[in-house]
Parts: sequence; C-alpha cells; structure tokens
Amino acid sequence: MELWGGIECTINRVGNLYLDQLDYSGHYNRTEDLELFADLGISKIRYPVLWERHLPEADIDINWSDTEKRLLKIKELGIDPIAGLVHHGSGPAYVQMTDDSFPKGLAGFATKTAAKFPWIKYYTPINEPLTTARFCGLYGHWYPHESSDNSFLRILINECKATVLAMREIRKINPGAILVQTEDLGKIHSTPLLKYQADFENTRRWLSIDLLCGKVHSKHPLWSYLQRAGINDRDLGFFLENPCPPDIIGFNHYVTSERFLDERVEHYPSHTHGGNHFHRYADVEAVRVAGTEMSGPYNLLKEAWERYHLPMAITEVHLHCTREEQLRWFDSVWKSAIKLEDEKIDLRAVTTWAMLGSFGWNKLLTRPNGEYEPGIYDVRSGRPRPTALCKMIRSLSKKEKYNHPVTERPGWWKKDTRIIYNHDPIKIENITNQRNIPPLLIVGKTGTLGNAFARICKLRDIDYKLSGRQEFDITDLAGMEKLIREVKPWAIINTAGFVRVDEAEDDELNCFLSNTTGPGHLAALCNKYGIKLMTFSSDLVFDGRKNIPYIEDDNVNPLNNYGLSKAKAEQAVLQSCPDALIIRTSAFFGPWDKYNFVSEVHNAVKKRIPFRAVNDIIISPTYVPDLVNVCLDLLIDDEKGIWHLANDVALSWFDLAAQISERSGGDPALIIPISAAEMDFRAMRPIYSALRSTRGDLLPCLDDALNRYFAEQLIVA
Repeated sequence: MELWGGIECTINRVGNLYLDQLDYSGHYNRTEDLELFADLGISKIRYPVLWERHLPEADIDINWSDTEKRLLKIKELGIDPIAGLVHHGSGPAYVQMTDDSFPKGLAGFATKTAAKFPWIKYYTPINEPLTTARFCGLYGHWYPHESSDNSFLRILINECKATVLAMREIRKINPGAILVQTEDLGKIHSTPLLKYQADFENTRRWLSIDLLCGKVHSKHPLWSYLQRAGINDRDLGFFLENPCPPDIIGFNHYVTSERFLDERVEHYPSHTHGGNHFHRYADVEAVRVAGTEMSGPYNLLKEAWERYHLPMAITEVHLHCTREEQLRWFDSVWKSAIKLEDEKIDLRAVTTWAMLGSFGWNKLLTRPNGEYEPGIYDVRSGRPRPTALCKMIRSLSKKEKYNHPVTERPGWWKKDTRIIYNHDPIKIENITNQRNIPPLLIVGKTGTLGNAFARICKLRDIDYKLSGRQEFDITDLAGMEKLIREVKPWAIINTAGFVRVDEAEDDELNCFLSNTTGPGHLAALCNKYGIKLMTFSSDLVFDGRKNIPYIEDDNVNPLNNYGLSKAKAEQAVLQSCPDALIIRTSAFFGPWDKYNFVSEVHNAVKKRIPFRAVNDIIISPTYVPDLVNVCLDLLIDDEKGIWHLANDVALSWFDLAAQISERSGGDPALIIPISAAEMDFRAMRPIYSALRSTRGDLLPCLDDALNRYFAEQLIVA
C-alpha cells in the first residue's frame, strides 16, 4: 500500500466570485513546496491542472509555463502526479453545468492537457462529482445555486459525462491513462421513521460511480427516481453505451461524512432542519448523536469493495481539529487501511490531504478566505511550517511505526465528549485507556496559566501531571531531577515564576532565582533526559522605543528587573537546551481567572464603579484559551526557539477597557483615562510592547476572543 499526498485546490464559484484555495495558501508563489512534499516520501500527488485557472476564457492560448515547471519538477522528484481538472468547480464562466457546454468544454480542455503532458498517467477529471452536484444543484451553496432534484441530477450527469469524454480524449493521446475517480464515502443513519429516507440516500451516494460503471439501467433502484426528476433515457443510455469504470476508486471520508436524520426537530438547532415531501427532519452529524453506531472507514470501504470489486484508494485524510486529534485521525484511518489490506482487499493507497491546509470549509466555501485549517504544513507565516503530521507521514512512508504519547488515547469521535444530542435514555461511557502513557508535566499548580493548561489538557485528553512548588520547586535542582526520573514526562511546561513586576524591583534575589536560575536548571535537566521543554517569557523584555509591534528577532532591552529576569532566562534556557520552546506573550486574560484586567473591568462595569485605565501604554492582549491551545499544538509539533503569541492587535489599556465596557453595556464615562505616570508604578514599563510574529499569526483576532470570553461568562453565570 502506497502513501499519497494532495493539496486542497478547490476553485468554486459563488455568484460571480471564484474562490481559489491555492491563492489563499500562497502555493502559486512557492515552487519550493514541491520539495517539501517529496520529503514526506509520498509516491503520488493529487495535483491541480484546473480548467477554470488555465482556460478562463474560451479560445485563448493557454499559458502552461508555471504548471509545466511544477509538473516537471514533480516528475523529477520521482512522484507521479494525479492531474485534477475540476475540483468542486462549475467550469469557466462561458460554460453551464446544466447543459452540454460543460462536458464538451471539459473534453476539449482534457485534450489540450494530455497533448501538453502526454507523460501524465493518472487523472481525476472531476473531483467528487456527487458532492459537487449536491452543493451546486440540490443545496444551492455554489453556482449555479439551484435546489431541485432535476438540477442536481442534470449537473451530476453532466459531470459524469464530462469524465467519460475527458478520459476518451486523454486516452487517444495516452492509451494507458488511468482514471482515479474520487467521491465522498459517507453513510446516513436515522430514526426508524426515516429509514426510507436513509435507505434512499445510502443508495444515492453510489450514483456517480454507478453511472461511470454503466450500472444505471431500468432495474437500478434509483431508476424511477431519475425518471420522475425529468432525466431522459437518452442521457442515461449514454453511460450504458459508454461505460468508463474507474481504474481506481478514490474514496474521501471525514468524521462528519456520516449523518443522522431525526424527525424530532425540536431537539436540534433550526439550521439543521429540512425534510422531504412527507416528513420534516433534522440532518446532523451522526458522530454527535448518542446511541448512533458509526460505520467508520473500515466498514464503509468494505461496503464499497463488495459493491464494485474495483481497486480503491483513500484519497483524502484530513481533520480540522487540535494537533493530537489530527494525529489520532490519520492513525485510525491508516490502521483501518492496513486491516483491509491484510484481508486481501485491493486498497492501493492512503492519501494525506490538505497538505497546505484549507480555508473556509467551516462556511462550506461560500465566503472568501474563511477560517484556516492547518494540514501537514501550516502556511500562516507565508512559508509552510511542518507540523507533527509531517513526522508521522515520513515514518509511515518508510514503513516505520510512529509513536507519540498523545496518539495513545482514542480520538474524540470515540468518546462521550462527541455527544451534543442525547435525547434517549442511553448510557454514555468514556472509553478509557489503561496503558501507562508518559504524561505532560505542567509546573505551576497555583498559577492562572498552569491551571489553564491542566484544564485544556483534560479537554483534549492529553495525559498530564500538574505540580506545584511543593512537588516540583524549580529552584531545587536535585528535587526536580528526582521527580523527572519518577514521572518520566515526554515534555515539561513551565508556567511557574515570580510574576509581580513592581515587587521585583525590591525583591531582585527571589525574582531572578525563580525566573532565571530555575528555568536554566530545568532546561539543563530536559536536555540531559531528552525531554521537550516549553517555558514563558514576556513582552517586558523590550524597551518600547520601536513603536511598531515587536517580532521575535528584535533586540531585547528590558527596563525593569522582571523584564531583565525573563531576558536572561531566555539566554540560559536556549544555551542549556537549544531545542526548548520559549513563548513570549502579553497581558493575558481568560474566562477562568477573576484576577486579570478584562475581568476586573467587566466586574467594575457591572457594579457601576469607575475604573482607571492607562492610555499611554500599548500592549497586545492575549486570550488564555487561545494561547494554551496553540502552545500545545506547537509543543506537539516539536517547535523550538522563541515565539510571539498574542491576539493580533495593538491597543492601550484604556482602549481595551473601553471595549470591555461597551460589550458589558456599561457607561463609557466610567472608564477613566490616566497616564502611566499617574499610576506611580515602582517598575518602569515600556510605553509600547505590542507583539507580532514572523513565524505566523496563530491566534484569532481580539474581537473573536472577546466574543468567546463573554459567551463563556454567560455560561458560568
């Protein structure tokens, strides 16, 4: 079984707007991405040669230069490209998916592509035709934004006809060309009342492959449905006369590919409501419903094998989630594939999908940009940064086992945390893992940050041990070493230290002992025992003279003892443990701690008490849940060096207080601006210490963070 790769390359149309994933990811500007892909050890890559991009206007000469350079580089790197001609697209503006211009047009483009690249052997003329037809013709999400059985089926038939005609033209030039036909592989579950609808949709999910294989005839279970929807015998007869069975069926399966239908709509949010001519029902992710037994990739692929007995591949494996869950998902799919291979089922490959991540799938690509999902690489810095998935894929490509403590736990889709809808008296139990898993050691039991890490590790099912000064005093070298040898952690997160900035001016000894000497000793121990270390620094290592956000490479020049203790700690840690990860952050606030600036403003406003806020010091607020989640991802990614992590904004304490007051519905006059001089700080502060990162802005914007902060306050209240 091979390991393939693929990049999310959708060009879909919404109205008159074409949304191009590779524009968003920056791949068009980086030929060096191809070497990164080759370094993974993949044997094939699903690579776009997209109709909409190459031939946006009819009868123009195609500029092949960039694509030619890339495809030849892929060939030189020893990888077979699987050329994708349409990826969730509706074709250029001069064709219509609902008439003959689409299949004829794609056949013409396929001819030009094969003539230009006669050496390309593998093709996917149209990715997931059934999914695209549903989104374009049944749900109205994408162009031509129609919503009827007739439009859905006309689009699907034209896509399948286009595939037949495209492969016919390609094989005139390259008789050995191989059709890798991709399609989503899901399943519909339901209540007993709606079993008839589930059965229908579970038959419909095969329709694109059935058409290509010439299986849709008068005895097909959907024949009468097709007739009622206005599809004529001539259109269906085309596939009987021109069968084009895939050489390899590529199935794409996601955690949410399985759905659940329930007529008890009152139990579900309104956006899930829909129905047919007989019943109104909710359509939700089956994984979120208590008591629903998921089929999963293993069983679904067995169903596909029993139906077609054609070679198969898993052509997309991707999960939008935290890093350990991404690892767990790929690991579970890979193990399912190995099991199928052991049962002599002809499964050719598993494909690591969205290697550069994807944009906007949380909104089904109905808006520009959208939320970013990292993949094998994270491109938010403008350069692909390898995530932990890279190491996993490289290991698997070499037929080696990949081991990481976080993968020892089952994925969220197997635990009770997955459940949102539980309306029946069904007992839900956690799946426990009795294996002795090395923990993550969190130092700083009494602090805000340490407790936040413990809370989120519990949510993410990452084994951890939270230690305070009594168990793990970072100023006690021998005591630290003793506990490290007992606990055997795979990583240590140090959140302990001296945090009182003004008091540090008078208590220099304890400040430097906790903030500099202790982390230095801890770094030496981590280096000695091969343990990953993450520790925290501060924006106060800077002097504030820059007046634009500080980045990681800026020179430090602290103005007070606290900042100096942190600056010296950075040097000591990296000198003793060069692979350590140091997070500089600023002004953090969170929903679980009452003693932070945002909470203090919020409480003052609620009580109608005046609140003084400094208006001449500029900072970058940082939402603790965002900070902790990104830190854990970076730790699992084995990142090192100094990172700046803060919500992407620069504003004064007064401006921040004003925003909190406005959101709290308070009187803006209660927020009183004052200068730093009026505060009579014991320790000098930089007047500007906002942070930005050259390594990628990984945290959401402040507005988004505040929305979630206030939502959490409502939950707590």
